[in-house]
Amino acid sequence: MSEEEQQQQQQQEEEIEQQEQVETSGTGASKVPETEEERAARLAKQEEIDGRSVYVGNVDYQSTPEQLEEFFHVVGVIERVTILFDRYTGLPKGYAYVEFEKAESVEAAINDLHGKTFRGRELRVTAKRTNLPGFRKNGRGRGSFRGRGRGRGGFRGSSENGEEPVNSEAVEATE
Repeated sequence: MSEEEQQQQQQQEEEIEQQEQVETSGTGASKVPETEEERAARLAKQEEIDGRSVYVGNVDYQSTPEQLEEFFHVVGVIERVTILFDRYTGLPKGYAYVEFEKAESVEAAINDLHGKTFRGRELRVTAKRTNLPGFRKNGRGRGSFRGRGRGRGGFRGSSENGEEPVNSEAVEATE
């Protein structure tokens, strides 16, 4: 391969890498921070989508999105089925999300399909909760740090006869 061909190949690889970074950034612009209005609009859209979606737990590991779509189509028109996979092993995690066309289908899915058997496993169907970035269950929000305290470590209990614990090294030295 000539030097010119190597440069062309390297340039193509860099362009592909840049394209992948843009695609994975979500907003399309990897360096420009989003404004409050853009963030509010994105979160509102996400809440609307989550309002039409259900979490499906205990999904069989060999299930396909098509099989889940066929199982859930009895309660409404399905927009999307997402089965989650572990990013490191590539294996399914055992749960999925089903997005419906209408929010009414969520209640129907929970009422009609929760506890039903799918491919030999009892499904858990609940409403999908909206995941707000930067907030945790305990309400502390993002960036909070809770220190470990200033514990002393080690066992500092009393001896069996109720006296203060004796330093075993000091006892051995006096014997």
